[in-house]
Amino acid sequence: MSQYAARVEAMDISGIREVFEAAGEDAINLGLGQPDFPTPDHAREAAVSAIQDGMGDSYTSNKGIPELRAAISDRYATDNGQDIPPENIIATAGASEAIHVAIEAHIQPGDEVLCPDPGFLAYEQLVLLAGGEPKRVELRDDLTLDPAAVEDAITENTALFIVNSPANPTGAVQSKRDMAEFARIADEHEIICLSDEVYEKIVFDGEHHSPAEFATSDRVIQASACSKTYSMTGWRLGWVAASTERIERMLRVHQYVQACASAPSQYAAEAALTGPQEPVQEMVSAFEERRNVLLDGLEDIGLDTPVPKGAFYAMPHVPDGWTQKMLDNDVIVVPGEAFGPSGRGQARISYATSTAELKEALEVMRTVTNSL
Repeated sequence: MSQYAARVEAMDISGIREVFEAAGEDAINLGLGQPDFPTPDHAREAAVSAIQDGMGDSYTSNKGIPELRAAISDRYATDNGQDIPPENIIATAGASEAIHVAIEAHIQPGDEVLCPDPGFLAYEQLVLLAGGEPKRVELRDDLTLDPAAVEDAITENTALFIVNSPANPTGAVQSKRDMAEFARIADEHEIICLSDEVYEKIVFDGEHHSPAEFATSDRVIQASACSKTYSMTGWRLGWVAASTERIERMLRVHQYVQACASAPSQYAAEAALTGPQEPVQEMVSAFEERRNVLLDGLEDIGLDTPVPKGAFYAMPHVPDGWTQKMLDNDVIVVPGEAFGPSGRGQARISYATSTAELKEALEVMRTVTNSL
């Protein structure tokens, strides 16, 4: 008898982690998936006040403090026109836990889950952890997920498919028409659409839409977080929103694996959501400027790059050996195959760093590309 669970043995260590461990201490890091901006002061101050007032010392309710869930509900109503009652929201330890509890609550052993390829590397691993079978769906040339490809991949064993917009690792933003199609697919095929919307506020071209806006049943589950929007990755505060019946099932998972999200982080998140939004606007504007610097530089070097419309990633097509050669020259980029086999021949570049470092890295890219 094996001493380890077979589902855990099937999982992989993150390819991103392997790249970081191979890098030098002074390397320019274009691999990080987190904003390089500080958490807004008003969010930090709310956490400090909660701690000083003793409100961070105890468990909160499993779903989270009422004030936070009301703030999330109000944000959905104001920004997306969605009516999501606070009781249909669970505060989680980041969007990662939100995705985890959604998958655990809806996947039977052997169920197929359709995952974008390339896509966020945690999706497949969390499916394996739940005993499911990840099934990859290749992206279009512009790196968006094609609803027709999703529908073609559905079998009698398919239980759930994942949509991520704006997307990691591609920066792609799905169109309103695509999102309406994803909702239709979930409704007509009676399967779950799990919509990862953690980058929803970081959009440069077009608008963010959720499949939940178009659903006629309760088969769309939304996961999001303060992590990217408010530069709060370390606070580990996200949420999942769904129908009453689905939330109650996910709550059973959440209450045993987490009990509740961190109390001080919940107060910080409430303040972030209800307070001034100028820090978000400033950050998004800075990311757009950096994106344009990066795209201009990559075009000048001759690296074909689908234009990312959101998040803070780009995925140029690169020659064989390019990512390793970049690492050898102290610039960290992540090989595209770390996000799925369809990412082979590309590299994920994060522009969540200063313009000065981006320009320095671009010079290294030029030298490396010309040498291959």
